[in-house]
Amino acid sequence: MKKDKSIGVGLLGLGVVGSGVAAVLLNKQSEIAQQIGCPLTLKKILVRSSYKSRAVKVDQHLLTIDHQQILNDPDIGIVVELMGGYNPALDYIEEALRKSKHVVTANKEVMAKHGADLLCLAETQGVSISYEASVGGGIPLIAPLRQYLVANKVSALYAIINGTTNYILTKMSKESVNFQTALKSAQELGYAEANPANDIDGVDAAYKLSIMATLAFQAVVHPDDVYYDGITRLTERDFRYAKELGYAIKLLAIGKEIDDAIEVRVHSTFVPEDFLLAKVDGVYNAVQIEGDLTGKVIFYGEGAGALPTASSVTSDIIAAAYSINLGRQGISKLILPQIKPIKPISDIETCYYLRMSIADQPGIFAQIAQELGTHSISISSVIQKESDATTKTAEIVIMTHPAREQSMQQALDRIQELPVVKEIGNFIRVETLEEDSWAKKRFVLAD
Repeated sequence: MKKDKSIGVGLLGLGVVGSGVAAVLLNKQSEIAQQIGCPLTLKKILVRSSYKSRAVKVDQHLLTIDHQQILNDPDIGIVVELMGGYNPALDYIEEALRKSKHVVTANKEVMAKHGADLLCLAETQGVSISYEASVGGGIPLIAPLRQYLVANKVSALYAIINGTTNYILTKMSKESVNFQTALKSAQELGYAEANPANDIDGVDAAYKLSIMATLAFQAVVHPDDVYYDGITRLTERDFRYAKELGYAIKLLAIGKEIDDAIEVRVHSTFVPEDFLLAKVDGVYNAVQIEGDLTGKVIFYGEGAGALPTASSVTSDIIAAAYSINLGRQGISKLILPQIKPIKPISDIETCYYLRMSIADQPGIFAQIAQELGTHSISISSVIQKESDATTKTAEIVIMTHPAREQSMQQALDRIQELPVVKEIGNFIRVETLEEDSWAKKRFVLAD
């Protein structure tokens, strides 16, 4: 393509993020053209209706309800998919790649489930597929993992990667409100959907962890490989006890490579309060990556929202347009040196927090300790928290040393059967992460 010829962009979707991207492309045309070396023109936008009001002002002739007007236009070299959802987004992405158009997407579900296949298809067609905005909104994560950290052997990553749940947990912690109250607040502020299941159940974070782990550990990690559990069982008491014990509670996405096996899980986690991730509050996200050459690096910033996400999408568009203008093929190849086994959740080892209601009488703890000991689970500490004279019950909190998940689940089943145990209120996994001064040196901000 000649340098004086405009590069056409087709936008699939004009929602919150799509409107932000359209606004950037329309309002920053001269700046973008200067970066690329030629004009970048927004030619068509796929919408469901051509007549509804929009968050961004666009000319009516740009709008279409027919996706083929974008996919079949030879003057459109870059297709930007911001529809969300699984289908028809996947079909449109595949069709665009087969027609040798560069693709930019923010679709975490599609990339988590089909990223490797789409990258291979893009490479075959001599184009690129870029997906920086699929994880972390405006935080640069995909590019570092695909390019700048590939010389490292990554041993672990820890991520607070869902702004909705982090807002809810922060509100529960700082204001001592229950889950439903915090969720309602998140919905009123627009942080949570009317149906928040994907967020509060951990599905969204599992998709994002699948993408990051695939890149970090250089092996295909499918969403089905990721164990996930949400935040709905947490109560005000758990946050109060966590503070007393020196922890914060976060929905943590955890990826590790141990002895060539990959461990990937998302769940509520006790995080030491002096650890940097424990201090990430509100809708902010943070990802810690541990490499053998870089040591520990943290990426931090807004994980969602129109402008932060539009920033990542627009950066991908500019990179694709720059490649087109120079006649270069985009970077799409996914390095997969070997197939690595995925460790089942039953085989992981971690510490645990247990909260249970028991009969308030002598000798009860000895029975519980015996069941834990039978399953090779060592107790780190135990505290009796509250007693109820009316029901003659007491609440105890137990912290364990590292133990195997399968053993813990078996022990919990046995403990639940004890007549003196009224209820196992909650059990939460604990990550004993160390505090580091390195974080201040390598703390990467992305607002």
